Amino acid sequence: MNLIDTIIQGVLLGGLYALFAAGLALVFGIMRLVNLAHGDLIVMAAFAILFLVSSLGLNPFLAALIAMPLMFAIGWALQYFVLNRTLGPDILPPLLVTFGLSIVIQNGLLETFSADSRRIALGSIETASLNLGFTTIGVMPLITFLSAVGVILALNLIFYRTSLGRAFRATSDDRVTAGLMGIRPDAIFAIATGLALVVATIAALYLGARANFDPTVGPARLIYAFEAVIIGGLGSFWGTLAGGCVIGVAQALGASLNPEWQILAGHIAFLAVLLFRPRGLFPRAVD
Repeated sequence: MNLIDTIIQGVLLGGLYALFAAGLALVFGIMRLVNLAHGDLIVMAAFAILFLVSSLGLNPFLAALIAMPLMFAIGWALQYFVLNRTLGPDILPPLLVTFGLSIVIQNGLLETFSADSRRIALGSIETASLNLGFTTIGVMPLITFLSAVGVILALNLIFYRTSLGRAFRATSDDRVTAGLMGIRPDAIFAIATGLALVVATIAALYLGARANFDPTVGPARLIYAFEAVIIGGLGSFWGTLAGGCVIGVAQALGASLNPEWQILAGHIAFLAVLLFRPRGLFPRAVD
């Protein structure tokens, strides 16, 4: 029973990692762009939510809804005016630009909010739990996991069931041909990054509610996001959710043996998957 409880808690934790990774998977799947600032953008969204909560007294969920269009606009402008200029056969320029952006965001947040750890308070929901008989699960981790499933489902519907999704796929397959068909690749890429930051805002809400955060924690969240995307398989949104769950379960099992092994166990699971499935668990997009 302890093992079952540990696995369940790990799966729920994996939902948070899937939220970290979903936006990254969207951008990489469409543009083949590795955004090294993704974790810092999540942290920036968390500070935006915290600012709205503390200055206006808003409910954190309402604050996240208000922050979403703001983060979409930031993502759209960032991609349209900066990152589109770096796209091409050479992968080094996007890496250098997003690495520089990561440093700028971290230092900007340090100057604005200081290095103190912060947290987004959600009230009694943080300690509420559900007794399932054989185990007890927290309401907050459950909401996080269900949000991850909802985000993955929404991204799949957008990607495979809408005209915007067809434009995403066409531009990803052949940018030049898509342009000849009347699609504006630069605008499509900008929309994709905007959507990725909307997802990042959802991840930021749960990041801030479940753990302390400060301006320097972004790179650690980026590592979890990368590992989840690669474990799941590039191009698969549901694979990203599975990848997050693999990391979460590995960390939960490691922590049950020795609390010091929690983070290490997740990285070992990542390496083990790469050893046996170098292309990930689900390397093709899932419809």
